[in-house]
Amino acid sequence: MRGETKAKLGEGCVVQQGAIVGLVYSQGCSPAVIGRGGVIRSGTVIYCDVVAGEELETGHGVLIREHTRIGDRVLIGSHTVVDGRCTIGSDVSIQSMVYIPTGTVIEERVFIGPMATLTNHRYPLRDEGELTAPVVRRGASIGANATLLPGVEVGEGAMVAAGAVVTRSVPPWHLAKGVPAEVSPLPGHLRRMNRRRRG
Repeated sequence: MRGETKAKLGEGCVVQQGAIVGLVYSQGCSPAVIGRGGVIRSGTVIYCDVVAGEELETGHGVLIREHTRIGDRVLIGSHTVVDGRCTIGSDVSIQSMVYIPTGTVIEERVFIGPMATLTNHRYPLRDEGELTAPVVRRGASIGANATLLPGVEVGEGAMVAAGAVVTRSVPPWHLAKGVPAEVSPLPGHLRRMNRRRRG
């Protein structure tokens, strides 16, 4: 099993030298599926049991673990980790060095800035509590270096400012900024949906 891969690649998929698509992590896992027009750059590792739609684009050194579902036209930037059992919608742009923990849900047209960190356990190694990953709703934007604590939901169209530490859920069309983040209504000129991502 060591070093074995299983993958189904759509028409026009490019997998650069040094990338691994369909890493076998256990016996009986299903092939990784990457839709038409994907670009998987060198250093990327995608496990078996990952299903991605059309035009997935990864940077270098990306890790996408098992049982993750990814929509169409998704960008995952260099050295980002998607730690398995996640759902990522279509037209999502995830910049470099982002950490996305197990169980995270990211809906369509979301932007996540570089080095943002999402978390799923409030007291790691201190208790046996359940993992409660964040949920990022349709059209939300997360700024660079922002941190989302476990169980936080960022509502539709909401924004999280760069460097914010979000300890509680952000209502739709609101802005979270500061440490810990304070929430206020989103200014009028920002109350519009993120554009669809272009490949």
